[in-house]
Amino acid sequence: MHRVHGSRTKGIDLKVIKYPAKMVALGMSLAVLALGSLVPKTADAASWVTNSPLSVGRYGHSATLLTNGQVLVVGGATSTEYTASAELFDPTTSRWTNTGAMRAARLGPTLTPLTNGLVLVTGGQGPTGGLSSTELYNPGTRLWETNGALNRGRHGHTATLLSDGRVLAAGGYAGLNTSDLELDSAEIYDPVTRAWTATGSLTSSRQQHTATLLLTGQVLVAGGIGSNNVLATAELYDPNPGTWTPTEAMGGARRIHTATRLPDGQVLIAGGAASTNDIPVAELYHPSTRSWTTTGVLHLPRNAHTATLLPNGNVLVAGGWSLMGVMVALAETYDATTGEWTVTKALNTARAYHSATRLPSGQVMLAGGYRSGGYLSSTEVFVQAAPINLINPASLPTGAFQFGFTNLPGLGFSVLAAGNPSLASSNWAAFGGVTEISPGHFQFTDPQATNSAQRFYRVQAD
Repeated sequence: MHRVHGSRTKGIDLKVIKYPAKMVALGMSLAVLALGSLVPKTADAASWVTNSPLSVGRYGHSATLLTNGQVLVVGGATSTEYTASAELFDPTTSRWTNTGAMRAARLGPTLTPLTNGLVLVTGGQGPTGGLSSTELYNPGTRLWETNGALNRGRHGHTATLLSDGRVLAAGGYAGLNTSDLELDSAEIYDPVTRAWTATGSLTSSRQQHTATLLLTGQVLVAGGIGSNNVLATAELYDPNPGTWTPTEAMGGARRIHTATRLPDGQVLIAGGAASTNDIPVAELYHPSTRSWTTTGVLHLPRNAHTATLLPNGNVLVAGGWSLMGVMVALAETYDATTGEWTVTKALNTARAYHSATRLPSGQVMLAGGYRSGGYLSSTEVFVQAAPINLINPASLPTGAFQFGFTNLPGLGFSVLAAGNPSLASSNWAAFGGVTEISPGHFQFTDPQATNSAQRFYRVQAD
C-alpha cells in the first residue's frame, strides 16, 4: 500500500503519494488532482471554445433557450440594415441553422419564452422608431405567428415573464433615437387572449434599465435613463393590483448594466455606465428589507456586457465595452458566498452588445455582438473544467510516470512539473501535452520523472 500525506504551500493543494520506487507529489493551479479515495475540490478551470459562426454578423439581437435545448437568436443589426432573420443553435451538433424570419426587422427586441412553449418577441427599433408589433415563434413549426400589438411602440424596454404566465413590458422609448422622451407606461400580455392591456405606470420614465422577477412575484426595475439623466432610482411592480411602488435607490446611477437573481433571491447589479464613466462597484438588492448594499468591485468596469448565472451559483460577466471606447475581452466571475470577483479565462474575441445563453450542459454561449470595425458572426462557449481525479497511475519500464483523468470532452489541458513546489510558476517546466485518448478520457506522461526524487505537477485547462 502507498501512504498519502497532505500539505499546503503557496496556496497549492498537495497530495504526496509514495510509490515503490519514489515519492511523487501532485499539485494544482487551476484543478485539484486526487487519487483513490481522495475527494477533489471544485476548481475554476475554464476555457472559451470557439464554436460554429452565425450565418450573419449581428449585434443588438436577442437570444433565449428553448424547451428542446436549442438556442433561438433573432433580429439585431447587420452591417447594412436591421434584420428580421432568426437562427437556431443545436448543442447536439454544435451547428446553426436558419429558421423562419420574423415579419418585421428589429434592433433590440425582447425575447420571452412563454409557459405554453411559444416565444414572444416584443417591440424593438425599426426604421422609423420603436415598434408596437409583436410576434410568436412556434418551435414545433419553426414559424412566426401574428400576435396582438403593444399599445405603444417601444425600444430599450424590458419584458418580464410573471409568475402567472403573463408578460410585463415596461418603459423604453418610442422614437428613433435614445435622446427621445422615455416612456413611463407599462402593459401586460395575456398568452391566452394574445392581447396587451395597459397596467399601472412607472413612477419614473426610463429606458436601458433592468427588470428582474423576484421570488415574491414582484418585479424589480432599476436604473436606466429618464429625462436624459442616468438614474439610480428603483421601483417594484406588484402584479396584483398592478401598481408600482418606489423602493430604495441604488448607491449609484447606471444604465446598460445587468441584473441577475441569485439562488437566495437577492439581485446582483453589475457594471453599467453613468454619464461619463463606467461603474466598477456591484450592488445587491435585498427583497426582505427592500434595500441595497455594495458588494465586490469588478476588475474591469464595463457596460453593454452580459451576466449569466452559472450552475454553481456564481455569476459570469463577459465582454462589454468601456466609455473609453475599448471593447472588452476580459471575463470574471462573482462568488455569491464571498462577494468577490475573480478574473477567469479571457474571451477569444472582445465583444459588446452580444447575447449570452446558458446551455442545458451548464456551459454559456456568447453569440455575435459588436467590436470596433465589425459586426460579429463568431460564437464561443464558456466551459468550466470538472474537478480532476487521477486514474490508472503507472510507472512505465522507461522510468516515466503516466496518469489519466476524465473531464469534459474536447477541452485542452497542459501540464507543468517541478521537483520543488516552492518554485515560482515561471520556473516550472512544461512537458509534452495531454492526449484525449477517448472522448473525455485524458492521459499524460512525464518522461523526466525518473530523474527526480519527487515530482510536483500542475494541470490546467488551456
